[in-house]
Amino acid sequence: MTFRSVAPLLVICSGAPALAQPYGLQQPAALFHGNYCGFGNNAPLPPLDALDAACARHDACTPVGRLPSRACNARLFWEADRISRDPRQPDDLRALAGFVAAGAAILPVDPNGPVVAVRIPAAARSGARPIYHAY
Repeated sequence: MTFRSVAPLLVICSGAPALAQPYGLQQPAALFHGNYCGFGNNAPLPPLDALDAACARHDACTPVGRLPSRACNARLFWEADRISRDPRQPDDLRALAGFVAAGAAILPVDPNGPVVAVRIPAAARSGARPIYHAY
């Protein structure tokens, strides 16, 4: 292609806004699933499925502009791992949930965050006692 054929296209495209969202409201979200899985979110839109709801809870427990706590990441790992093992979920969602669980295990955490005890529900058997982990 020559400059003559590309120049009009550059002039036309340079007048269009670079972002599809209104200026000054928020940075564009870089999502890989639904309204909440990825960097940023599309709040106040509702989650699309169980994995998106788990990502929404993770976003809610992450302070704005800071890293999440270990407990916050542990909860995302636990929920995404359970979704990845749920045979009632579609195969593509289960595969993506496994990816999210693996990613949650290596997400950076706030080193100055509080150490909290997280109650992880026991298996579905009756009489099972919950497991507590300190993070």
